[in-house]
Amino acid sequence: MNVKSQPGANPGFQHRHLMFHKPYGVLSKFTDSEGRPTLADYVNMPHVYPAGRLDMDSEGLLLLTSDGDLAHRLTSPLHKVPKTYLVQVERIPDESALVQLRQGVMVKGKRTRQAKVQLLQQEPRVHPRPVPIRFRKSVPTAWLRMEIQEGMNRQIRHMTAQVGHPTLRVIRVAIGPIRLGSLQPGQWRWIREGELRGVL
Repeated sequence: MNVKSQPGANPGFQHRHLMFHKPYGVLSKFTDSEGRPTLADYVNMPHVYPAGRLDMDSEGLLLLTSDGDLAHRLTSPLHKVPKTYLVQVERIPDESALVQLRQGVMVKGKRTRQAKVQLLQQEPRVHPRPVPIRFRKSVPTAWLRMEIQEGMNRQIRHMTAQVGHPTLRVIRVAIGPIRLGSLQPGQWRWIREGELRGVL
């Protein structure tokens, strides 16, 4: 299913830049030797490549570009471009757990950078997931908004596990000033010039 909201070439740019709402269960690449769902099932646009990645079981905002320099800027921890996530975890974190996440925790022998972490008082409005999260009546869940400036492999999941709250669902909603907004799973659109100013 190739879905887009604007026809034609990326207006006003030398390179092509687009944003995609990666669904659950889709790989952040265009080919897969095992035949699993990839970006090619949704995006029919030559010469663009993902700037960073989302795990197969994570969802949300993925940027694709033909500009290698921009991709490096978006993904390199040196440039500290923040990535914002909605994260559903098991049980309700207390203030001690939240402070640990904010100050940084040890992941694979390395301490993560300080993060912005907020316990949401209400469940956010999110799209249904095709494979529901595991539900246990005796175990409540909570939603966090987390902003990090790194991109370690499965970092969010490792961080919450370290403080005793395994992650159930991860949705990336922003990369710097570029926000997922109302883009539906499987849809993509061109990135507007004003949206890129904060990361150029």
